[in-house]
Amino acid sequence: MKLRRRPPEPAKGAPRWMVTFSDLVTLILVFFILLFSMSQIDMIKFKTISESFRDRHVLDFYPSIIPNEHPASMEQNDQNAGEESDSLDQLLMEIQTFLDQNGLEDVIVANRTERGVVLVLQEQVLFESGEASLIDRSYPFLDKVGTVLSSMPNLVKVEGHTDNRPITTYRYPSNWELSAARASTVIRYLTENHKLESRRFIAVGYGETRPVVPNSGPENWEKNRRVEIIISDPKYDEESLINN
Repeated sequence: MKLRRRPPEPAKGAPRWMVTFSDLVTLILVFFILLFSMSQIDMIKFKTISESFRDRHVLDFYPSIIPNEHPASMEQNDQNAGEESDSLDQLLMEIQTFLDQNGLEDVIVANRTERGVVLVLQEQVLFESGEASLIDRSYPFLDKVGTVLSSMPNLVKVEGHTDNRPITTYRYPSNWELSAARASTVIRYLTENHKLESRRFIAVGYGETRPVVPNSGPENWEKNRRVEIIISDPKYDEESLINN
């Protein structure tokens, strides 16, 4: 008698190919979800941009269509700069009036440049020849400068300049030492007699390196021997003040 083989029983559960197919479908679904999420518009930025085109003031006053986060602080800075500029103009007027009233306009020049208010004092107003100690007649003008500086916070640079004739003394071996000592003497007088903060001041000695006229004779030598006081414009940065 011939035995019959039983047919194989079907496997329980889903077919094996269904596992692979379901993984593939899942990956495709994730892929389309990623595409969809990447394509979404940032509604906050979109609304900001669309409103900016309706708001003419934004386009008029801001370089970007995104509104400035601190417009008030910018306006305040501009206002402060304007007030400080007005203070320099007032200072220049006071100095000019003082020079006119005291007959000093021939030996002291006051003018306004991009650096600020520049006061140019010839040697005879401040010092004896070859010396760096202030003479008595220098006090009234320096007191006037100290008074106006006490009401404003501006940085002040004081420069010493000489003519090109060499000097060799125990105290001043060259014009470098003499010009630097003269600048320092002026600063020391202002800070000590008018209670000004020393950190506001910069002292520089240029010697004979920056003449205003050629060193061709006594008249021009006199013009080159000078001290310059620069009361800086706040818009003129400190590094530029030091280097110029």
